[in-house]
Amino acid sequence: MLKVIVVSHGPLAEALMASARMVYGELPHTSYVSLSDTGGIEAFKQDFAAELQRVGSGADGMLVLCDLLCGTPYNVVCRHAFDPQGGLPMAVITGVNFPMLLMSADLLEGTDVQQAAQALVAQGCEAIVFAQPVETVQQDDF
Repeated sequence: MLKVIVVSHGPLAEALMASARMVYGELPHTSYVSLSDTGGIEAFKQDFAAELQRVGSGADGMLVLCDLLCGTPYNVVCRHAFDPQGGLPMAVITGVNFPMLLMSADLLEGTDVQQAAQALVAQGCEAIVFAQPVETVQQDDF
């Protein structure tokens, strides 16, 4: 079983989780950690390490959905993900969005976190569209 942690600057991760509960119900294998103004970077480092330890126990892998490439949450997560001493396979995805979070619930039964990350990125990209009016063809036979 895979697990998911959503990380963000400010309350975005918490808000995504609250919205997901509204649409999908509980996401029992998904949690979040936020970088706050008051706690700062050191608090985020400790909070993420503690959450990784807590939810990673017994998992086959950890998907981490970050809000922003090269932001503090991303940098902290990557230190864990690419640590050769880290025992838990991890995949880090940036640009988390609401459809991506919802779709992650369907991938948790897998055991290959890298494969799940690739599938989630592909599905997340498909959910981003530029909405345009639909052209309708006028019927001539009236």
